[in-house]
Amino acid sequence: MKTHDCHVLLQKILPVAILPFLNKDIRETLIEFCQFFQKICSKTLYAKELEDMKTGIVIILCKLEKIFPPAFFTIMVHLCVHLPEEALLGGPVSQRWMFGIKRRMGTYKGYIRNFARPDGSITEAYVVDEAVTFLSRYVDDIETRFNRVERNWDVTTTKHEMDLFNNKVRASKFGQLGEYLQVVQWYICNNCGVELGSYLK
Repeated sequence: MKTHDCHVLLQKILPVAILPFLNKDIRETLIEFCQFFQKICSKTLYAKELEDMKTGIVIILCKLEKIFPPAFFTIMVHLCVHLPEEALLGGPVSQRWMFGIKRRMGTYKGYIRNFARPDGSITEAYVVDEAVTFLSRYVDDIETRFNRVERNWDVTTTKHEMDLFNNKVRASKFGQLGEYLQVVQWYICNNCGVELGSYLK
């Protein structure tokens, strides 16, 4: 499995998977451990929560010492103690982790055709990809990644006079907007002044 798969497995799947199989003490400790990583990887972090997590992870690791043998506690497990401090200093982890970079490096590895000169193959393919992407923005009669119809596009497109409605957003029933109805009306009135000029008068 890839690193990102283990990441999702630990945060989302493992807490649910162990529910019917383990004792309550073991189960609660492992779920707390998984929730620690879920909190540390969230997009929004609060300093107060991180301070609480500093002491919380120490207690969780003490509970884990009662469950797992000493060989389990490698330097990587000890690293968990320092993660809240690192997040406190560096900000949200999701802005700094390597998943996107590793995915991009996998794309670059796919560019290699001449294994004797991999750097040249990657450079040439990257330049071609950038050039084609740039030029495809100015081509109207050829299907490109910018003008192709969505794979699951199931709404009939009609040409509206107002620019606001000439997009691929699925329309919502105004009766279901609830408290957002006034916000939508305000947005339309303030951003479509030219088209609504005759109606507003």
